Amino acid sequence: MAWGACIAALLLLLLLAAAGGGNGGVHCLEEGSMSRSRRALQGRHYLRSRAVGGATVLELRHHSFSSAPSKSKEEEADALLSSDAARVASLQWRIENYRVIGSSDAAAAAVAASKAQVPVTSGAKLRTLNYVATVGLGGGEATVIVDTASELTWVQCKPCESCHDQQEPLFDPTSSPSYAAVPCNSSSCDALQVATGMSGPAACGSADQPACSYTLSYRDGSYSRGVLARDKLSLAGQAVDGFVFGCGTSNQGAPFGGTSGLMGLGRSQLSLVSQTMDQFGGVFSYCLPLKESDSSGSLVLGDDLSVYRNSTPIVYASMVSDPLQGPFYFLNLTGITVGSQEVDSSGFSAGKVIIDSGTVITSLVPSIYNAVKAEFLSQFAEYPQAPAFSILDTCFNMTGLREVQVPSLKLVFDGGVEVEVDSSGVLYFVSSDSSQVCLAMAALKSEYETSIIGNYQQKNMRVIFDTSGSQVGFAQETCGYI
Repeated sequence: MAWGACIAALLLLLLLAAAGGGNGGVHCLEEGSMSRSRRALQGRHYLRSRAVGGATVLELRHHSFSSAPSKSKEEEADALLSSDAARVASLQWRIENYRVIGSSDAAAAAVAASKAQVPVTSGAKLRTLNYVATVGLGGGEATVIVDTASELTWVQCKPCESCHDQQEPLFDPTSSPSYAAVPCNSSSCDALQVATGMSGPAACGSADQPACSYTLSYRDGSYSRGVLARDKLSLAGQAVDGFVFGCGTSNQGAPFGGTSGLMGLGRSQLSLVSQTMDQFGGVFSYCLPLKESDSSGSLVLGDDLSVYRNSTPIVYASMVSDPLQGPFYFLNLTGITVGSQEVDSSGFSAGKVIIDSGTVITSLVPSIYNAVKAEFLSQFAEYPQAPAFSILDTCFNMTGLREVQVPSLKLVFDGGVEVEVDSSGVLYFVSSDSSQVCLAMAALKSEYETSIIGNYQQKNMRVIFDTSGSQVGFAQETCGYI
């Protein structure tokens, strides 16, 4: 089916909907489109940025670095979903760890803090479907993974004892006149210890080099170690003097791919959001591009709404106020609608969720997921089912189909705020021949875990994080570099 015919079918569907007929969307299966392999980053990968009015705009792109480009689509999907499951498990561990560390039980807090030097994870764990932006640092440039669940920005630095391969030259502290190591007796070093659970000598260097050390340990065995430092950060030409970041001299893990490191956009004192409060007021937003396209999205720093290209009004949901939330962005999920049917689940009574840029697939507590699954199976009954794949257990065989009518999917937050998921974020195509197409959601292991809204369900959407106003905004937007 040609794309023109697909568009015609979509227009017909919209006309029927306007006349009162049905819900959902048409998903067109272009011949050969699902067989495109992910492109690896090759050569130096520069992303654009610019200042627009009162905002700073950075171009976002998918980071698809893979050490094994010859893998089949199914093998790549399995690796991606396995990594995603590991990230979700790590986030659950971190949430619980923050609760224990912040509790009044000092003994329990000490045990939790001793489990790892730094209980942190990031979107850098994922081999694919990361989003990257380029920033200036100390006169050079660094392409970093954008992650809303990390506290600290870090890059690989010379002299590197052990480093993963990256596309750009390593950051060289000796070439930057504005570089300075952060000493142990500084408020930034204290903030690092509080945020990560480190304490005492572990956060400091040797007696002859008393710089504040950091260790980020990821649950897949990847890590970044080095010293806390300050240097000039450049965002679309706007300088942030004395920006605190991790200068990593020992970094390992294939999941980091060809990037220079990680941009921490979480809620903590050392995150980029907190450190640029004077410039951008604690507000940032992103629009994540579709994986299948070559288009780029945008990361906007600042509260100038005029630069957005949203096609629907922005709706805001209040963040959950939780002193033990760590760097995460929590909202209350009060409902989900599939097609025109509201899903009924007792899990919505305690439906706190994380909005995360680094997790791919949305993971829900079992009571909510099972209710969504049952309703989706009911509305998708005309399509034959296929075996489960990895963490995805609601799959269908769509071999030979030219188009599929996909039920709409809406997330409902506190105050009746409805957010419709783009049709491209409802189904995950495992196989190139469409013989295994799955609902792009997964179940958590326990009702006591915390649901996570992943980036697959945030595509083609402007998501606004207003830390000053303690709210998250949503609007539909066809993502492009603005």
